[in-house]
Amino acid sequence: MTGHSDIDIARAATKAPIQQIGASLGIPHEALLPFGHDKAKISAEFIKGLAARPDGRLILVTAINPTPAGEGKTTTTVGLGDGLKAIGKKAAICIREASLGPCFGMKGGAAGGGYAQVVPMEDINLHFTGDFHAITSAHNLLSAMIDNHIYWGNALGIDARRIVWRRVLDMNDRALRDVVTSLGGVANGFPRQTGFDITVASEVMAILCLSTDLADLQRRLGDIIVAYTRDKTAITARDIKADGAMTVLLQQAVQPNLVQTLEQTPAFVHGGPFANIAHGCNSVLATKTALKLADYVVTEAGFGADLGAEKFLNIKCRKAGLSPDCVVLVATIRALKMNGGVTKADLAAEDVDAVHAGCANLARHLENLNAFGVPVVVAINHFDGDSAAEVDAVQTRVTELGGEAILCRHWAEGSAGVTDLASRVAALADGGSANFTPLYPDEMSLLDKIETIAMRIYRADSVVVDDSVRRQLAEWEEAGFGHLPVCMAKTQYSFTTDPTARGAPSGFTLPVREVRLSAGAGFVVVICGDIMTMPGLPRVPAAEAIGLNSDGFIEGLF
Repeated sequence: MTGHSDIDIARAATKAPIQQIGASLGIPHEALLPFGHDKAKISAEFIKGLAARPDGRLILVTAINPTPAGEGKTTTTVGLGDGLKAIGKKAAICIREASLGPCFGMKGGAAGGGYAQVVPMEDINLHFTGDFHAITSAHNLLSAMIDNHIYWGNALGIDARRIVWRRVLDMNDRALRDVVTSLGGVANGFPRQTGFDITVASEVMAILCLSTDLADLQRRLGDIIVAYTRDKTAITARDIKADGAMTVLLQQAVQPNLVQTLEQTPAFVHGGPFANIAHGCNSVLATKTALKLADYVVTEAGFGADLGAEKFLNIKCRKAGLSPDCVVLVATIRALKMNGGVTKADLAAEDVDAVHAGCANLARHLENLNAFGVPVVVAINHFDGDSAAEVDAVQTRVTELGGEAILCRHWAEGSAGVTDLASRVAALADGGSANFTPLYPDEMSLLDKIETIAMRIYRADSVVVDDSVRRQLAEWEEAGFGHLPVCMAKTQYSFTTDPTARGAPSGFTLPVREVRLSAGAGFVVVICGDIMTMPGLPRVPAAEAIGLNSDGFIEGLF
């Protein structure tokens, strides 16, 4: 185990020129749009030419519910990709881009850790190739054009009280959650209450990540519902005539980004929708491109399996025609102890009983994932201080459940510490036992879809839905949106809407507070409990420790 920070390890890595990484996948130099020496976008024309190729094996990495102790889902995704390469497989990984807000807030970096990282670490965690800035600009162009349309006579008859399109910024800033715009008199328009969300919560982000090409992107952007008239007729971005200009702003951003791991495994890092309020997966274009170029593609879904994996399987796979061959469920001894009632301050002490208790959370996720018809293996992401008895307790419990749990040391050892998992995942993916089936059919009613997830994934006893929400769902079904999947927005920390209810709670009610139609992305967002679409900074934000040293290198990202 090293004492070096993630950024020190990343900076010491030997990176191959990005053209060499592309060549390892059969991508010619002319199909790459380089951003410096170590990152590039892949051209749309080249991607279009891959359509007839067969797909590789798709491996999903998910996790138990996140805790302050850490689970290491991205680290395991990166490590597994390196491990597959180390055992002689042609592998690639697909992960999301990092949002600036969390990087300067609580989270630090988002490109793996230790000796299982994607590089260039600093770039990926900061401006990278400018995708998030493009999404922010496209979103706010639409916002500006809505207000401008009203200012110049409001020919569409938009009811200013029924504008549902807010603005976005890629920064945690609680002061912008609720604001009043257009103060200062006639020249500045009509004052109204609105607010900002973080860029990763934008429907434009979700659309970019679900689009298959530029034409599909523009169609989806045009379908965004931005406001309603007094008689509740929907007004779209196409009605505002913003879809063309928004597509222009996103033309380059929609192309997948290619980088590499510390061990020079190709890595597609593209898109990053919120896993609470959206579907929490990297772009369909990146995943599909990787599947045409590699034999094994390892990707991840946001937060715990009750949110990220459920949405990956019920939304992304359904929309993109993807079918995973294997699922890896990540857990740590530390996180299981927290789920078993141990405080973060007491995690260092061995506590096999707490591990046993915490395994209830792991067991429920395992059972849920098995319901999708895809083979599942548990990865125990090793930390210093994990005792042999604690690891044995997890492996024994998983075996009792009919599964298997493999200890992984990729954080400290890179690919050498994860070859056991890589070999088992490859065998499962090649075994042909996957018979993937989404949890519900398209034709099921929206309310039944909500109740299906609440009861079969969260294990709620009942769902409380106000009459106003029921009426809204019925109106959308009448308008032709009933076939859409539902995107559940709730806390990531628990199966319930109470973030403190760890483990495997049962006998609870799921409250549905609000529903929102993302007509462009193609899903209905279901708000359960209190969900924040614009985070705030913590008392001591990570930004306080980030800066440049005397040599001009970034310090404090981790």
